[in-house]
Amino acid sequence: MAKIHRPVRGSRGFSPRKRASSHIPRFNSWPQQEGQPKLQSFAGYKAGMTHVIMIDDAKKSLTAGAEISVPVTIIETPAIHVAAIRAYVKTPFGEEAGTEVWASNFQKELSRRLTVPKSDKQEERFSEIEALIESGNVTDIKVITYTSPKEVSALPKKVPDVMESGISGTDVSAKFEYAKSILGQSVSFSDIFKVGDVVDTAAITTGKGTQGPVKRWGIQKMKNKHSRQGSLRQIGNLGPRGVRRVFWITPQLGQTGYHQRTEYNKRILKIGTDGSEITPKGGIINYGEVSGDYILIKGSVPGPSKRLIRIRDPIRYKKAPLGEPKILHVNVQSQQG
Repeated sequence: MAKIHRPVRGSRGFSPRKRASSHIPRFNSWPQQEGQPKLQSFAGYKAGMTHVIMIDDAKKSLTAGAEISVPVTIIETPAIHVAAIRAYVKTPFGEEAGTEVWASNFQKELSRRLTVPKSDKQEERFSEIEALIESGNVTDIKVITYTSPKEVSALPKKVPDVMESGISGTDVSAKFEYAKSILGQSVSFSDIFKVGDVVDTAAITTGKGTQGPVKRWGIQKMKNKHSRQGSLRQIGNLGPRGVRRVFWITPQLGQTGYHQRTEYNKRILKIGTDGSEITPKGGIINYGEVSGDYILIKGSVPGPSKRLIRIRDPIRYKKAPLGEPKILHVNVQSQQG
């Protein structure tokens, strides 16, 4: 008799598949880069997708130099604002936030997100951080930024999203001086990135609620002979030990979607300030019209329309074609037929 061999069906990647704690994705690591300090991340709001006609500038591509159609994601990127500087210090338990300096000017909508700290001790806090830097206890300098969704007409909210951003460079003193220069200021996308750069994107995926093992894990449906009673969209058993010891690899029903996902090495194809030039006729489905600054990123990014998208310097850099891509046409035909 032939030996029955049936490998496990369904991917166990990205486990456990639980709901994200916040709609704001988090970056746990930042690339170590040389050169002048600058912000390492930005945030925008996903509008939708379209396609562009461009010249293929990949040297080893079969279509090098020819016109190709490329799918792109439209992300609206209003300016972000720097609210505070945070200094991290060494402790017996690892790296922890030592002290913070908050700006003296904020957008009034920020008070709807959090209790804005008083800035009457700003100079005292600056001196405290400088003393820590001189003593060698400061390991890193980061900034707290927030978005301005009220500038995006398609978004149904005004409350900003607050997040922490890293600063490039290896000299802590230079990073602190740069952070002081942008404290309380607004920063645009073009101040950090340029056309042709490769970036990482992170977002929270579309939530689908509770789903069964077939949709959640991609397992195969049972045959009619195997399950004459009940559903065919279920697992055969809970494992070799039954209900008393269920292994984590057993595919079961549960939360599907609304997970944080990070995609690496996405190329910026276009940066613009007039959203009307790339908005399809009649607006983007489930979004509307792009009203302000925007970018076009090659390929897709996680999340539905109007989801917050975080953009970071690449941490697993993959070489991309140098220079700005040559875009010949952006599709603005109606998406509604």
